[in-house]
Amino acid sequence: PVLADGARPAPYRLPLRRGGPMDRDPAAARTAFLEAGVFFARLVDEIEQLAERSDDDVWARPGLGAWDVRALVGHTHRALVTLAAYLGEPADVAACTSTGQYYVLSGGATGPQEVAARGVAAGRALGDEPASVVRGALEDAREALARVPVGEDPLIRTVVGGTRLSAYLPTRTFELAVHGLDITAACGLERTPPGHVLADAALTLVEIAAERGHVPAVLQALTGRRSLPRGFSVLG
Repeated sequence: PVLADGARPAPYRLPLRRGGPMDRDPAAARTAFLEAGVFFARLVDEIEQLAERSDDDVWARPGLGAWDVRALVGHTHRALVTLAAYLGEPADVAACTSTGQYYVLSGGATGPQEVAARGVAAGRALGDEPASVVRGALEDAREALARVPVGEDPLIRTVVGGTRLSAYLPTRTFELAVHGLDITAACGLERTPPGHVLADAALTLVEIAAERGHVPAVLQALTGRRSLPRGFSVLG
């Protein structure tokens, strides 16, 4: 949002530091990601079963924005694919230093139309057995992550440039959790990610809000002080 005087809110830096009290535990962050992946894979399997007994084309139902369910699932599937791919691409320079900053930078690196097109293409690439493809991507991501010792934090090449694994991994958990909820809503399913996945995603949400300077507005809204502007999103 824009302030009354026309100025943009200044970013707030969360007190996240290596070994600090609010820093994610590396092992817990990996667990959250993998559990988010399992939740998503099971969800896609359930959609396949729903499609088999439904009179309409479940995959063609409205998903999110311009995406149908297939494109939404395809886009979400990329959270698994990109992690496995990027872990094999080391970087030399850190362009992104935090989870919140990743979302700010990625908004400038990839336009909405390109993101939408990638989702459609990813949905088509799922083929006739989306659940099988998703399970394979989850296993690839699991194996790629297992090759990196928990105590290591490699600098990997992402869409925004060099990013530490510790900053990038929570963005994948966030994508799986948020879009997982989008998918359940689109398909009329009553499913919720595990509690620790939601907690990890909520921390990412706060980090994004902090990076964009939205913490005061979010705090006031969530404590009932004032409403957020119509259409507000910490994602921009």
